[in-house]
Amino acid sequence: MKKNSKKLTLKDVAAHLNVSTATISNAFNRPDQLSANLRQSILNECEQMGYFGPNAAARSLRTGRTGIVGIVLSDDLSYSLTDPVANQFLKGMAEVLSENDYNMLLLSAYESEQDAKSRMQASMVDGFVVYGHKPQQCKNAPWLVSNKNVITVDSFIKGMTSVNVENSESAYRIARHALSHKPSSVAIMGLALLDTDRVCRIREDELWDAAASISIQRLKGYEKALKEHGMSLPSERVWHIPVNNHKLAYQAAREALTMADRPQLLICMSDRIAIAAVQAALQMGIRVPEELQVVGFDGIPESGNFHPSITTVHQQTVEKGRVAAEVFLGLREEKDVVLETEIVIRESCPSIE
Repeated sequence: MKKNSKKLTLKDVAAHLNVSTATISNAFNRPDQLSANLRQSILNECEQMGYFGPNAAARSLRTGRTGIVGIVLSDDLSYSLTDPVANQFLKGMAEVLSENDYNMLLLSAYESEQDAKSRMQASMVDGFVVYGHKPQQCKNAPWLVSNKNVITVDSFIKGMTSVNVENSESAYRIARHALSHKPSSVAIMGLALLDTDRVCRIREDELWDAAASISIQRLKGYEKALKEHGMSLPSERVWHIPVNNHKLAYQAAREALTMADRPQLLICMSDRIAIAAVQAALQMGIRVPEELQVVGFDGIPESGNFHPSITTVHQQTVEKGRVAAEVFLGLREEKDVVLETEIVIRESCPSIE
């Protein structure tokens, strides 16, 4: 049959194939209801006719479900798709959503304002998974003001279920290990601690609210370990790196390593920052770990393949995505989830013999 120039309906196709509309619908949406041969025959006939399934918008009106979840990323999409941590999180989300016939709509918090576009996006999804929400972003964004299902990941939004790792405790444990080398001076390479896009040292009165920021929680963990070792860390020895990329991390590390009282330990809030810091040190003729120890956070594959390999906090990033998807879909209880982490000791900050 030639493809029809007018838009075909479910009834048109059912009449042509001499089957019920339910049979056509099942071929597209519930394949377990038909034999494999019958389903394939129907799909082949539909393709020849130019019919590619029941209208999704109409199905949404009937069921109240679109089968789409909005994944809100705190950074722009091009960065998020190349960032190893965000990438692994999305992988875990996709695995569970795909198994349950759900699709992802990737959204950037930076591009979402309370306008016609964001209202349209809100109408297209059954809810949102907000990844890495920053307190300054989109106070009137649809995921904050709608009555849809919302799960937060690597962040906290009041009244919403969250999926996180042990940020403060993990930071404390990695810092305690690093401090066992008894460095005389320390610097922290922080990530997204302030509301500025400049690489700079922090001011205490400019820090984000600890209840809303996982970076502040990590900072508190580092400070706890330093206090136990009888060390205080003035704010001028804590750097703010606005985005987790090599260029900005390298700049911050060079600034720290050119201080008059050069650090013997760099505590970094991500593995990307730690790798950049090691590269900066080596290019300045500073030996790692003999003259400088470096620790990271995340456990990305590159941290183990790099030389010297990075001592780090390994977090279950793929599992984090899976858990967030399961909570969103109601496959597990809707309550806050905190995943365990593991301290991985490597060359950049080895164990004391």
